Amino acid sequence: MIRLFTAIDLPDDVAETLKRRQSGLPGARWRDRDHLHLTLAFYGEIDERQADDLVVELERAATGGPFEIELEGVGAFGDAHRSRTLWAGVAASERLGVLAGRCRSAAERAGVVMERRTYRPHVTLAYLKPQADPDRIGAWMAGHNLLHSPPIRVDRFGLYSSVVTDDGGVYTLEREYLL
Repeated sequence: MIRLFTAIDLPDDVAETLKRRQSGLPGARWRDRDHLHLTLAFYGEIDERQADDLVVELERAATGGPFEIELEGVGAFGDAHRSRTLWAGVAASERLGVLAGRCRSAAERAGVVMERRTYRPHVTLAYLKPQADPDRIGAWMAGHNLLHSPPIRVDRFGLYSSVVTDDGGVYTLEREYLL
């Protein structure tokens, strides 16, 4: 079994801008540079045959040519009682939504069963410990909500494997697809 996802890697200058914002919030486990990416589809644990089929099917998803996206704003995922994740948002992009949909369709053609959930493009900045103060979280978000990146050219995406360790996930680029 192999744990896979597709994602867009961020340019170094954009990642560095995000890294500079990763401070000032006790209880936040900030993501390392190599974990700052924009997930297109998370496939989870799949067997080797499905992984091989997915590699081939993703070739069909890599169409349409390059496009641009912009990061915009910050927010948090969680429930009514506790935020669990801080993220940087992505401005609305039809082309990004189409690419994510193609990555999902590639999985279906490869026989990969995925969770049904609405695609909400974002870059995870931190995971929050349960003791993180909600008021401090709100203050951090208010202080960084004007985030707006310059246009980011998207001309490729990658298929990544993920191995979960005690220190977090280790991501490996398995295949790159040019648009």
